[in-house]
Amino acid sequence: MADSKREIERKYESEDSGLPDLTGVTGVAAVADKGVAHLDATYYDTLDERLAASSVTLRRRTGGSDAGWHLKFPVAPGVRDELHAPLSDTLPDELAGLVRSRVRDGELLPVVRLRCDRDVRHLVDADGVLLAEVAVDAVHADRLTAGGGKAQWTEIEVELADGGDPALLDKVEKRLRKAGVRPSASASKLARALAETVPAKKRPSAPAGDPVTAGDHVLAYVRTQRDAIVELDPAVRRDTEDSVHSMRVATRRLRSTFKSFGNVLDRKVTDPVGDELKWLAGELGLDRDREVLTARLTAALDEVPADLVRGPLPERLHSWSSAEHGSARGELLGVLDSRRHLALLDTLDALIADPPLRKAAGKKPRKVIAKAVQKDFRKVTGLVQQARELEPGTDRDVAIHEARKKTKRTRYAAEAGGPALGKPAKNLVKSMKALQNLLGEHQDSVMARQTIRELSAVAHAAGESAFTYGLLHEREAQRAARVEAELPGFWDGIKDGAASL
Repeated sequence: MADSKREIERKYESEDSGLPDLTGVTGVAAVADKGVAHLDATYYDTLDERLAASSVTLRRRTGGSDAGWHLKFPVAPGVRDELHAPLSDTLPDELAGLVRSRVRDGELLPVVRLRCDRDVRHLVDADGVLLAEVAVDAVHADRLTAGGGKAQWTEIEVELADGGDPALLDKVEKRLRKAGVRPSASASKLARALAETVPAKKRPSAPAGDPVTAGDHVLAYVRTQRDAIVELDPAVRRDTEDSVHSMRVATRRLRSTFKSFGNVLDRKVTDPVGDELKWLAGELGLDRDREVLTARLTAALDEVPADLVRGPLPERLHSWSSAEHGSARGELLGVLDSRRHLALLDTLDALIADPPLRKAAGKKPRKVIAKAVQKDFRKVTGLVQQARELEPGTDRDVAIHEARKKTKRTRYAAEAGGPALGKPAKNLVKSMKALQNLLGEHQDSVMARQTIRELSAVAHAAGESAFTYGLLHEREAQRAARVEAELPGFWDGIKDGAASL
């Protein structure tokens, strides 16, 4: 099992003058010389450098106190999550899985070798507690792929100790700046090595400009959701909080975009892709739906007075919730490693590289995008009106659920059109999100009541009292009724939301 830690550090350009005196930094009582370490790291990537394009680094390093395999994911400027696995000749399977969404069928090859003489100092407080590690690194870089070159430089690296106060880094930087030291222009040693050793004929071209046409705007949103799916894959594998939900939302956003903007992207091409996105969202939702229902029912049970809880309801709920969690997670990891999932990612890449643009894609964005958003909004209007006219019961429940799905679609279309439509689109996103939450409360109640009935049947068969299940069911029914009562006035307050687009 790989170890994980959050790395918070800053890098600085350094000349031969070495490290300025840091004993004057507030809170630093002493600077301890820890000697020089000789580090030798080989960085791996695909030939087209897919990991580097995502600011992900994978290396095998010898020397120092943490020899082994290191995989780093960007979190924020100067902040990365690092996973460490013991030294071995081949890449550990766990780390290979975490880069699979980016690498796919590509071969991981040695691309850069970095040899570093690291002169280490520890900044400690009055009690000798480590605050930060400061290193002066003399780096020698060799590109290992064909046509590569060499580079060398010296830099200063300041890494915050685990649990340290990030404000210390600001104090250290202030001292370094006074000594004439400036922040590095490169985010990492690998980024600098790649930039300085790449053959001239392979140097990257200038990035594309801001979106101009309707097609540009829609594709920018599509690209953002594709990137989210790829980038969330490692987090889902690590079971990071909210990662499954976020990845599921990205798949839904993407599928909705294909449906909403059929006037921009040919649906004969995008519909089959949408079917695969629906499959992926379904796989991601298997355990997520159970998790949401468990939280809802647990909270509802906590509100029931103790003298009204008849039978082992907490135990029943726990057994129901945990029955398939372990197997569901294993199945999800299998999905992420499946040929079908990786093929979907390849298809999305190909669609973005060669989009199936229709005639409207080349037009100015405002009219084209507004038309698509308004069309989605009209569908929401019709479904809300239908739900209001139906009697309470299954048909109304279905109509409200359909209205919620179309509400999300309208919200995502307005999100995609935000850069082109400005404030009206942002206002519509806000309104649709609020409506989505209201209708979602109703759907959660529908699903909760269904689960309560199932649990009650099991309890009854075991000879247990069904009293409390009936109480919970009635409370959920009342929550749904409150939503139904609130919907007309709520809708009247937002129904003109698309008029200003």
